[in-house]
Amino acid sequence: MAIEFARTVSVPRPWGVVGRKFPVTAGDDGIAIGEIRYERPGKPASDPSLLLKVLLTRQPLSIQVHPDDAYAQSIGLPNGKTEAWYVVSAAPGAKVALGLTQETTPQYFREAVEDGSISELVAWQAVSTGDVVSVPAGTIHAIGADLIIAEIQQRSDTTYRIFDYGRKRELHIESAIAVANTGPSARQERPIPLSDERTLLVSNPHFSFERICLPPGTTWWLEADRETWLLVLSGVARVGSFDILTGDAVFAQFDRVNVHVGPDALAGLVAYTGPSGPLPDLLQLITKANPTDSKVAEIPQKASSNTSATTGRSYHSEESIR
Repeated sequence: MAIEFARTVSVPRPWGVVGRKFPVTAGDDGIAIGEIRYERPGKPASDPSLLLKVLLTRQPLSIQVHPDDAYAQSIGLPNGKTEAWYVVSAAPGAKVALGLTQETTPQYFREAVEDGSISELVAWQAVSTGDVVSVPAGTIHAIGADLIIAEIQQRSDTTYRIFDYGRKRELHIESAIAVANTGPSARQERPIPLSDERTLLVSNPHFSFERICLPPGTTWWLEADRETWLLVLSGVARVGSFDILTGDAVFAQFDRVNVHVGPDALAGLVAYTGPSGPLPDLLQLITKANPTDSKVAEIPQKASSNTSATTGRSYHSEESIR
């Protein structure tokens, strides 16, 4: 059983930003931060199955592809990498790439990667705040500039770059050829409203990904009968014993989490493991809004003292993959 305030890890990336305020202050010391990773505090006995992060882009990321479970396990890795994106913020004209514009042969794909023309074959599409993109393993993809994206993924750093805008980082041509689907991407599913408070964004064999919006002053049970992550997009709440604000995240597993919403609606993203699709009893209303409830006023509107003490923000210096 666990209910934990996730710590944040700021990851420098060549395409990252300086001074961005969501989800936490990024790069105030002049270092370009491209990722904010959310991790369990302390030293858990085992790593979670999922990795929650926020990507902040000033430049486009590399064009890349991830392996599926079968390929990853064939080379000694525990699993592949399927992921999903929620667009938190998008500048006008922001775009992402998903799949190729046409079917290609392996030989044509190899030549396009080697001569750089692969950049003209990827299928770019405009995105706006609130859009959702599912990225199954094997899908060639890229994220453009001027975006803030919340990403949930299988826990893996295995990424095969095939184009990197002249950054002179290593490309992984043979591995990419082995795992990539060299044609258009699969059709994206539309989000499915599950209730007034829940919208299913993505569901696949590895995880389900939902957007929630809870009315102000209400109290809920969040049934975390499996690995579950909650990221706050806006609003404040008391989750278990923690006061959580915009950009905070909570990890829970094999537990029932009490969520008391502050004076404004709480918008957030919830991701949980399992192949069974959306959980019917993920959220259960305990109490409706009560304007005289003093507990609402107790939840802070600005960063609380326990937030900075608990997150343990640090810089992560592993090699830039994206």
